[in-house]
Amino acid sequence: MSDHPSSNAAELKEAFGAAEARNPELMAVLVVDDSAVYRKLIGDHLRSWGFGVSLAESGAQAWGILERQDAPKLVLLDGVLPDLDGTEICQRIRGVGSSRPYVYVILLTSNKGRQNMLDAMQAGADDYLVKPFDELELKARLLVGKRILDLQEELVSARESMRHAATHDSLTGLMNRGEIVAMLERELERARREHHPLSVILGDIDHFKSVNDTLGHLFGDEALREVGRRLRSQLRIYDGVGRYGGEEFLLVLPNCDLPNAMLRADELREMISRAPVLCSGEERLITMSMGVAVSASDRKNEVEVLLKEADLGLYEAKEKGRNRTEHCPSAVKKTPAGRKSKS
Repeated sequence: MSDHPSSNAAELKEAFGAAEARNPELMAVLVVDDSAVYRKLIGDHLRSWGFGVSLAESGAQAWGILERQDAPKLVLLDGVLPDLDGTEICQRIRGVGSSRPYVYVILLTSNKGRQNMLDAMQAGADDYLVKPFDELELKARLLVGKRILDLQEELVSARESMRHAATHDSLTGLMNRGEIVAMLERELERARREHHPLSVILGDIDHFKSVNDTLGHLFGDEALREVGRRLRSQLRIYDGVGRYGGEEFLLVLPNCDLPNAMLRADELREMISRAPVLCSGEERLITMSMGVAVSASDRKNEVEVLLKEADLGLYEAKEKGRNRTEHCPSAVKKTPAGRKSKS
């Protein structure tokens, strides 16, 4: 490449290598250039401006770095490389799509002309700088790129916060009713395809009104949070738990038949009552009643049927003295007027 400052390329390569460790607190920049002189020149500028630096001397090496989970999101890319050229790397970066964080690419080239600039932008570059470049212009372009990436990160964070708020209960941090029912629908469809059982557990805190009346709503809130924490801590990674409403919690257990679901419900119920809930110097043992239901692939309206069976089992547990687990198939008729309060 032309316009290279004179230096010993072999010594520079030995000193700086093809890749350099980065300080995770700094925004990292990947410098891709087959010239060891330019890699050193640009790398020195970046360090003095407060950036972390990774170095690559070929397109293949650069792509290997960009495929990592911790890849830099800001790239200074030489347009002409001995293997993959800059436009091809840009196309690969953009081909990944939204599954990975956005990568801001500044293409560096010795070729002047508007067509070259247009080709670079059409390939996916965000900016374009002609060698030899002025260092202050390079710094300005980098600061623009950093500002755009920072803004995008804020937008992604805000979007994730909004998504979480829309799908999770603000008190317990568990999935809310809509999200846990949506998970149940998804897992039921998977269970049908794979011909596996799926069980649900509907749990309700016993005498929760008494907890609020005697110890106050702050204690009641802490009891709900603590029950949520205990339930979540005992589930498999692919199980789900959500706050179904009030003091009720719904658990979704994929690939779990009725005997195992009954066993799991009893284990969870005993774990809940093993230690008291503590709040502001007060403590109280909390117990739960649980109703269990298991899927059957030949039934229609499976979600409604499962929830109804779990609800019937829960009422059965309440009527038999609370702090117990029951399974009550929907074929067993219950008179709504004869039901007692769940609490």
